[in-house]
Amino acid sequence: MPRFSTGGQPTVWFRNLQIYRLVEPFEYGAEDLEKALDGRRFKPCAGLDTHSLGWAPAAGADGTQLVHTATGRLVVCLQREDRLLPPSVIREEVEQRAAEVSTREGRPVGRKERRQLRDDVIVDLLPRAFTRNRYRHAYIDPPLGLLIVDCGTANQAEELLSQLRESLGSLRATPLTVAQTPSAVLTRWLERRPPRGMQLGDECELREPVDNGAVVRGRRVDLAGGDLRPQLDAGLLASRVAITWQDRLTCVVGEDLGVRRLRFTDLVLDEAADVAAEDPLARFDADFVLMSNELAGFVPDLIDAFGGLEAAGD
Repeated sequence: MPRFSTGGQPTVWFRNLQIYRLVEPFEYGAEDLEKALDGRRFKPCAGLDTHSLGWAPAAGADGTQLVHTATGRLVVCLQREDRLLPPSVIREEVEQRAAEVSTREGRPVGRKERRQLRDDVIVDLLPRAFTRNRYRHAYIDPPLGLLIVDCGTANQAEELLSQLRESLGSLRATPLTVAQTPSAVLTRWLERRPPRGMQLGDECELREPVDNGAVVRGRRVDLAGGDLRPQLDAGLLASRVAITWQDRLTCVVGEDLGVRRLRFTDLVLDEAADVAAEDPLARFDADFVLMSNELAGFVPDLIDAFGGLEAAGD
């Protein structure tokens, strides 16, 4: 069966962050977590499966362990394989088979028969379809009480969390919630300035605070120069704002508290390059330690910038 990967096994340098708060202390060590995940180890699509999900070695093809641990943090990787059977291919094959029936039997093919032909086409083509593999990393930081997933949307993150909950039996983790309204905080950054240690970037998104309101997106905009004052005076609120943190990373922060287009600056990447690593597994470990240490500073600062975590019961 033909297979290919989207970008292959990704680098350990996260590109997006969906951040979850652990409601209870995470009690699993690396060995116990490894045993829990092993029951849902990835297996390729079989039979008429349209997709398959499972845990893959955290460090990629160079490792064998489903869990990689460093500085008390636990890295996991979810692999998803999808069979690619485009609707256009199905329609074309159905039309061809319907035409053959019509010619052979001298009659039109009805709607009910076409549905049966479609089902037959899927059964015939699905086992021979190309497959696409994608990998999604996450790590648990027990001291901070956080779980961080490398993906751009909450739905993608929830797929990984669902697998983790099923593997562990339960996992009380909730999306990050903060004390202050995120859109109001982001707007305040544009009107004044972000907190100390953060600088405005050159990208933002503004929205009217009504259903189906206008959306204004700006790139290569001087956010600190007052270029957006007319829109802000008109009552638009920020829904996404680009920032730089401590000259160590850049990203776009959204009102959903998702962090997108995360990039580590040369200051960090040069430090990574200076670390000697004799093999790919050592390289993975060194890069993860450096990256997760940076995020261990950035994420709490980000939470503080929104007034801290929302208190229980708020």
